[in-house]
Amino acid sequence: MNTITTGTFAADDSLQRLEHLAGISQRLLEKARALGASQAEVSCSEDRGLDVNVRLGEVETVESTHDRGIAVTVYFGQRKGSASTADLQEGSLEATVAQACAIARHTEDDAAAGLADAALMARDFPGLDTWHPWSLDAHDAVELALACEAAGRGAD
Repeated sequence: MNTITTGTFAADDSLQRLEHLAGISQRLLEKARALGASQAEVSCSEDRGLDVNVRLGEVETVESTHDRGIAVTVYFGQRKGSASTADLQEGSLEATVAQACAIARHTEDDAAAGLADAALMARDFPGLDTWHPWSLDAHDAVELALACEAAGRGAD
């Protein structure tokens, strides 16, 4: 079986999406602090793609994906709570922070809980050249997957 996974962006709007998620993260951190958290962290992810599977010269599946998620972890001293959501509506985001705080308030202290000291955290991030959006429609992806599989089968 051969799988081809690609980005499906008509235009690369990743910087705008990144800025939007950064703004959400900042608001969630502020909300956690307002609810009494001594520390908090927010993780945001977004993934879009097109997945084509072929086997023995036949298309098995064509799947378009668009996933996203927000995870919030809060600390009340050394009590930790986490919650997550895929819904970016303001009410859902606020409920996620509130839920993480409620969980933290009902957990036991953990001597190992908490964020690393700020002095130990990375400050410089090298450019790893890992972002390569590729606008490829489903028809072209199917043709490419079939060609890759045929080449692989021809070589073996």
